Amino acid sequence: VTENRLDLEDLHLYATPREQRFRRFASLEYEGQLYMTPYDFIQAVTSDEPKHAKKWRSLSKQELNQILMETPPVWKGSSKLFRNLNEKGVISYTEYLFLLCILTKPHAGFRIAFNMFDTDGNEMVDKKEFLVLQEIFRKKNEKREKRGDEKKRAMLRLQLYGYHTSTNSVLKTEGEDLVPRSYWDTLRRSTSQALFSDLAERADDISSSLSDTTLLVHFFGKKGKAELNFEDFYRFMDNLQTEVLEIEFLSYSNGMNTISEEDFAHILLRYTNVENTSSYLENMRCSIPEEKGITFEEFRSFFQFLNNLEDFTIAMQMYNFASRSIGQDEFKRAVYVATGVKLSAHLVNTVFKIFDVDRDDQLSYKEFIGIMKDRLNRGFRGYKPIQRYTTFKSCVRKELYSR
Repeated sequence: VTENRLDLEDLHLYATPREQRFRRFASLEYEGQLYMTPYDFIQAVTSDEPKHAKKWRSLSKQELNQILMETPPVWKGSSKLFRNLNEKGVISYTEYLFLLCILTKPHAGFRIAFNMFDTDGNEMVDKKEFLVLQEIFRKKNEKREKRGDEKKRAMLRLQLYGYHTSTNSVLKTEGEDLVPRSYWDTLRRSTSQALFSDLAERADDISSSLSDTTLLVHFFGKKGKAELNFEDFYRFMDNLQTEVLEIEFLSYSNGMNTISEEDFAHILLRYTNVENTSSYLENMRCSIPEEKGITFEEFRSFFQFLNNLEDFTIAMQMYNFASRSIGQDEFKRAVYVATGVKLSAHLVNTVFKIFDVDRDDQLSYKEFIGIMKDRLNRGFRGYKPIQRYTTFKSCVRKELYSR
């Protein structure tokens, strides 16, 4: 048993960063496959490390069935679904990747996502169509696997997918250079091939060999015969984005209706590659002498905008190509034109005070876009603790004492 345990821990060396994070936060194991609870997933996208050292708890068939029996149907979904389920749920590695995709996509992309699953074009998604993503994400991982101990890599695949996989090609590509960089791109490019490959046929084999999960029961019912329409699919995705944002917001608000501008800066800088975060925080403290606070609606609207960052980047690049920086009015207008999201004047001013390090009241492409692209990769870059200050007045006091 000890030797087996050491072998399983050693698999971390063969895992990608996403696989490592999933294994680190997952707390359940059933028939050799690892699962997250809804609580584990929330922790994985809002925390740097699990609150407690994780030991994979083995589920019995009876325990799994009980969990699935208590899973609510999709029409009972809400922005508190994951918090209400807490430890009473199972999320597979493939579903973890799918949920991560949702968190960084604009609402306009929800229809595209639905259509990608709806391979027969009947405006409904069934369980078999949804399971196609199992093969797509698995195939992407196989293409990224490095040479090494085949036995260990097979054990890792068993842990993540619940079955042994062959290395035979499932999706035909013209070359390694054409492999998409993100799981969203993989999904977008690969599902269109489902009707012309053996992916859909393999979904039957996958379905028979894998256990049901909370997400599958939530979407397709306890018998797996229900179908998912776009309205329910959209509501689920919107609720998940809202729930994660609420959790982050509430972790800083301490029961208040607002978070401080400094806390907002902490959240934005949390998962970035910024080397000297203190300069951003110091700049903001001195530029905003009085706290007004950021409401949840402002907070949510900013992250909705951030999920549309690719479209906004085009507008920013136009200024960049013209060797022009962008002021607050131009920024606010560009956000609305490119994404349809209206940001409040106070929120825009706060963003400028955080990222306008040279204090010229202009925001350059380098100062903002590059950092925010890092932020969209939440959970997969090292978290650097940021020194927290008690109040904004610390900046004023510092100035007074220095004189």
